[in-house]
Amino acid sequence: MSQKSQFALLSERRFGPFFWTQFFGAFNDNLFKTALMVILTFEAASWTSLNPSTITNLIPGLFILPYVVFSATAGQIADKFEKAGLARFVKWLELAIMGVAALGWLSHTLWLLVAAVVGMGIHSTLFGPVKYAYLPQQLKQDELVGGNGLIEMGTFVGILLGEILGAVLVVQRPWGVALVAGATLAVALLGLVASYRVPLTPAAAPELKINWNPITESLRNLNFSRKNRVVFLAMLGNSWFWFYGALILAQFPVYAKDYLHGDHNVFVLLLTVFSLGIGTGSLLCERLSGHKVEIGLVPFGSIGLSLFGIDLFFASSSYVNTQLVGVAALLLQHGVARILFDIVMIGVFGGFFIVPLFALIQTRCDPQHISRTIAGMNILNALFMVAAAVVAIVLLGRGMTIPQLFLITAILNALVAVYIFSLVPEFLMRFLAWLLIHTIHRVKCVNTRRIPSEGAAVLVCNHVSFVDAVVIMAASPRPIRFVMDHNIFKTPLLGWIFRTGKAIPIASAKEDPWLMEKAFVDIAQALHEGELVCIFPEGKLTATGEMNEFKGGIAKILARSKVPVIPMALRGLWGHLLSRNKENLFGRAFCSGWRSRLALAVGEPVAAIDATPELLYEQVHALRGEWK
Repeated sequence: MSQKSQFALLSERRFGPFFWTQFFGAFNDNLFKTALMVILTFEAASWTSLNPSTITNLIPGLFILPYVVFSATAGQIADKFEKAGLARFVKWLELAIMGVAALGWLSHTLWLLVAAVVGMGIHSTLFGPVKYAYLPQQLKQDELVGGNGLIEMGTFVGILLGEILGAVLVVQRPWGVALVAGATLAVALLGLVASYRVPLTPAAAPELKINWNPITESLRNLNFSRKNRVVFLAMLGNSWFWFYGALILAQFPVYAKDYLHGDHNVFVLLLTVFSLGIGTGSLLCERLSGHKVEIGLVPFGSIGLSLFGIDLFFASSSYVNTQLVGVAALLLQHGVARILFDIVMIGVFGGFFIVPLFALIQTRCDPQHISRTIAGMNILNALFMVAAAVVAIVLLGRGMTIPQLFLITAILNALVAVYIFSLVPEFLMRFLAWLLIHTIHRVKCVNTRRIPSEGAAVLVCNHVSFVDAVVIMAASPRPIRFVMDHNIFKTPLLGWIFRTGKAIPIASAKEDPWLMEKAFVDIAQALHEGELVCIFPEGKLTATGEMNEFKGGIAKILARSKVPVIPMALRGLWGHLLSRNKENLFGRAFCSGWRSRLALAVGEPVAAIDATPELLYEQVHALRGEWK
């Protein structure tokens, strides 16, 4: 099924103006911060007596400090007030802060610039809950991954361009600081203009009474978020990424200067390749996820963050140049290509990691509490980023090298990933399902939008192989409770997957009447709670490739739960190694082949009153057609 490109959203008023509003904000943040860090790294003596390594870790820490203090209040404000008006208020605030910064640049007054760093942190704190709460109000669910991908791409491209411009302008003599002051004011003005095109976006909770105590409200936000375990752990995963990213990025100025022996343009090059990686990974998420929230990409992203982080340590250790070089000379040095490749791949896999987590939080948290949930996540992000700055300062102060810091961070990432995925196995389960249909098979999804994005429904499908449920799971936009023969739970890998996915075991009345009755009770409970339940009404795998008669279990389910039924058909799995095709193993392997083609077709919903086994059989058979 053809789907509209995510880039089409940029031409629509419900997304385009908001995209540019946040883009210019990210651009300006980093233009200003990078210019300040460059001047304090390469010309520190004329501004301060502090050590450059301390400065490059201190400034990001000061920037994110307001997230700790003001996020809870910002989340309440974003839920209580209309979001377009809030965006304009934040942009006016940015213009005022850049005016203070301009005075600092022109008067050579460091404390004014530091005050502006904190001010821009307040600006970003106020805008953060607005940004991620705005998207689910204006975008459809199948647009969320693409929209989030564009926002993340725009954010990191804005970061990239801001860092490049900041690093380039500030070293232009004798007008560098004046150019930075003028540029930041101009960009703030562009963001303000864009904000006046953002459409009206009603408040989620206009009756909310704001609690101005940041401590009690922060605790209340976090406690509320913890009630939804998957959302809370997704928030922790998001915050861990910012710990990882903040720790890595904060080292780039000194890493470029003292380890690669490069000038400030080498620092810009490192930022460029990292930001391009993040942007590429963020945009690829929509394609890799099939226009749905695919949390299976999160473990994939985590694996890449660790592997390329570890390799960055080894690549850095083998770099031997000791002469001062610019970008052109650096690119000729032995081992530099490997270093740059590692950095860009850390960015790509970072995009795979972060975009699905944002979309998961947006779709699974309480819609009336979404801004406060994002605010709670921002509090966690801030705490993790402050921790990253502290860890870097302490470890570097004790004599650890920056490449060693990269190694420690990558190893910690692997340990944190194992911990989070052990608490929520759904991430790993979805990863295995995603891997199956993007490596061994190519799955064409036909009308999968008909699977409801919310509310209870029963999915019925033909039963061809032992991986039917995995294919359906990977194609679905939301979790599914499968009703499976209890014997499959004894299979090592598949058993683990289905237990993790809360599949419902069932047996025949003759084999185990108690288990059969319990299965129907569990199905009714799942549907009562608004979940999707999938059954295979044939009751067994086909032994011939043709569909078996549908049994009466579906009628028993609908007698208790009056929910719609969604007919579906799998095509192309007959002949799979895990089907009951009687051909020899060698022939079956080559029949399916590597990257074999499959399809999942979804029909129109059928009302419970009309959903007889005979009608559903006819609809599934018609959907399947002649392709077994």
